[in-house]
Amino acid sequence: MAAFDIVVIGAGPGGYPAAIRAAQLGASVALVEKEELGGTCLNWGCIPTKTLIASSELFARIKSAGAMGLRVDNASFDYAAMADRKDQVVEKLRNGIKQLLKANGVTVFQGSASFQSRNRIQVDPNVSDVAPGFSPAPATPLGSNPAGAALKGGATPATVILAAAKTIISTGAASAMPAFLPRHERIVESRGFLNLRALPATTLILGGGIIGCEFACMLAQLGVRVTIVELLEDILAGIDADVRRELRRHMEKTLGVRILTGVTLEEIAADDRGVRGRAGQEKLEAELLLVALGRKPVTQALKLENAGLAPNDRGFLDVDAYGRTRVATIYAVGDVTGGPLLAHAATSQGLVAAENACGRYLHKNETLVPNCIFTSPEIGTVGLSELEAQQQGRKIKTGKYLMGALGKALAIGEPIGFVKWVADAETDQLLGAHAIGPHATDLIAEAAVAIRAELTAAELAHTIHAHPTLAEAWMEAAHVLEGNPIHSAPPRKETKSA
Repeated sequence: MAAFDIVVIGAGPGGYPAAIRAAQLGASVALVEKEELGGTCLNWGCIPTKTLIASSELFARIKSAGAMGLRVDNASFDYAAMADRKDQVVEKLRNGIKQLLKANGVTVFQGSASFQSRNRIQVDPNVSDVAPGFSPAPATPLGSNPAGAALKGGATPATVILAAAKTIISTGAASAMPAFLPRHERIVESRGFLNLRALPATTLILGGGIIGCEFACMLAQLGVRVTIVELLEDILAGIDADVRRELRRHMEKTLGVRILTGVTLEEIAADDRGVRGRAGQEKLEAELLLVALGRKPVTQALKLENAGLAPNDRGFLDVDAYGRTRVATIYAVGDVTGGPLLAHAATSQGLVAAENACGRYLHKNETLVPNCIFTSPEIGTVGLSELEAQQQGRKIKTGKYLMGALGKALAIGEPIGFVKWVADAETDQLLGAHAIGPHATDLIAEAAVAIRAELTAAELAHTIHAHPTLAEAWMEAAHVLEGNPIHSAPPRKETKSA
């Protein structure tokens, strides 16, 4: 039995940074991963999807090159080559993580972890906790580890027992595949879709959330006829209403995506010819059905009861502001806690948990988490929306600036979208920011810093922004919010009746 100060279960964006940080603080650290370093984010989520989206966006720009005074004849794409590039990017980043862990002295074990007790963890080889409907990649060696833990030359290692003074659970979440869906190769979730080497001509997407909308935009840019079916009354529930309207208009009118909201997809059937279903009174069919109905926590194989833990009613692990579960020696971070299901949130939580587990000082989890959506156009949000601020009983004011009035946006041929501030009407403090348009996922970083620093709209408006840049939009929107716009029409003055 090998003993460690900290054992981290799960090597995703919450787990491997936690392992590195704990090792930097002097702890002896083991990291257990059942599949690939980097977890879902790197291998079957953020990175591969954004790599494909980058290719589809470039292809869309090439097709519209005439508007920029450029001539590109007979533009085409090779999806298999796009998929190969995606795999190369993932492999490069995965190898980078492997080297970082080695450089920091983290011992990596490949296998499925479960608790024998609160301080003893069993690592079994070749055990999967993957939800039905997945097409998991074959396991590969993660490196040279003690106690025969590494896979070498295809050999299967024996079960390993780890003694852990502290444990950090970072097992993430998996795509939900409801039982009512038929099991067929033409019905896939996002991970299964990323294994494809050729595109279907038509695709149905069940779910109009972030994953569904990102895939819809990518596919539509590559010429696939896409229909989204969403049970709720609009796509991207929880996103600012102005942003939702802008995205939906662009998806429907520019990309040609059909969006059916407020209806369910029923009578679903699949065979070798395709997938069929009914949405309301309309019959739908396509070559492929992509299921994007959210994610569920991965805890089934952990045997939490042996450690005195149990998931909550939704299946997630409850933690306090410091990342601690109700068992004093066990922490949990990332998607498995039910917080924002975002890689960067998991990373932040992982670093906090590692520092707290090492006992240097108590550090709370960050609560301000930016959200980036890689649709076309991109979306970035952070802080409160108008509706959320109103629900809290706050008096607010807003300021919006259109990308179409911004010199840099016009210069690069991307005038769609806007940025928007939400501020406290009484104190002028910035509470929320919302962006849709070119590079919105990058632009939101400035807004996150401003809100976390508790800046006022006036302070932001008086901060010089370089010209011509997209970031100027934040300054211009702050001027609008203050009632003193420079590069947009002034607010209408109320006229008094005689």
